[in-house]
Amino acid sequence: MTTIGLITEGPTDQVVIENILTGYFNNYDILFQELQPLRDETNRVSEIGGWTKVLEYCKSGRLKAALLYVDFVVIQIDTDVSELKGFDVPWKENGVDLSPIDLVERVKEKLIGLIGMDFYQDYQDKFLFAICVHQIECWFLPLFYSDNKREKISGCLNTLNRQIGKTMGFTIDQLNKNQKYYQEISKMFWKPKILKKCYPYNPSFAYFIHSVEEKQGIIPED
Repeated sequence: MTTIGLITEGPTDQVVIENILTGYFNNYDILFQELQPLRDETNRVSEIGGWTKVLEYCKSGRLKAALLYVDFVVIQIDTDVSELKGFDVPWKENGVDLSPIDLVERVKEKLIGLIGMDFYQDYQDKFLFAICVHQIECWFLPLFYSDNKREKISGCLNTLNRQIGKTMGFTIDQLNKNQKYYQEISKMFWKPKILKKCYPYNPSFAYFIHSVEEKQGIIPED
């Protein structure tokens, strides 16, 4: 059984990553270990989440210990916070916006620096980076749009809410995100054909899927 550790900003991000990988592997028996933030036996978060906690975990001994009992570890973080003090990865260079992939690469470089280059090189086959430009909600847009809105990388939550309010009967509150809503949306990715159809429209989503492909082969057709 494949075991995947999750280091994410919050529990809603964990749900999304779990459902994407369930669809990718076409396997409902993957064992997910929520490393950061932790959940208790009732599935409630027992530790504080947030981007600062992701960075702290990457440079902690807890990460090194976790790699002893997982096959892979996914590190998820949104780039909407990357310019903040303490993260310090700007969106621009010489006044010009970085491409989504360049921004992903720079955030990845930042995370590897926190992990430690020597340690990372020893265990790099176990690491997967889910770096979302600029929010993980952008990865949902191809599920609901067939025009250029599915390619957006900013203002994604508002764009998503306009559609899910009509089709799913709920909207997501930016300050009080409901895990159940993220489960309901992201479980659409359980179907490999839907996942395969959607991810190419978002560069950071595609980057994540391609990194999984490099380790585990192609997405199943059925």
